[in-house]
Amino acid sequence: MSLKMEMKHYRNVLVVRLMGELDHHTAEQVRHQIEHELAKDIYTHLVLNLKHLDFMDSSGLGMILGRYKKVSQLGGRMVLCSIQPSVYRLMEMSGLFKILPTFEDEKSAVSACGVAS
Repeated sequence: MSLKMEMKHYRNVLVVRLMGELDHHTAEQVRHQIEHELAKDIYTHLVLNLKHLDFMDSSGLGMILGRYKKVSQLGGRMVLCSIQPSVYRLMEMSGLFKILPTFEDEKSAVSACGVAS
């Protein structure tokens, strides 16, 4: 299985929806596309919607951590939402939730960034 990605935005919040598998084959592509969007200087915050992300490995964790650092350097906030149980367990074991807040759905995540969706 591969990865599909959708990007939406609500004012200054970039919402990235990931579907499929985020692994060493796809993490670099996702990183590049998010970096390309952030370089436009119109987004302050980033929401990763993982509702349809079925699998993630350490490359995916690294990509997420890297985007967190980038968004933080830009003065923004990054949040996660709608995380599948199998992916949630990996993130929990990695300690990622100590720095990244999670929300049940995309609307709540976008609202946490100060924007009504």
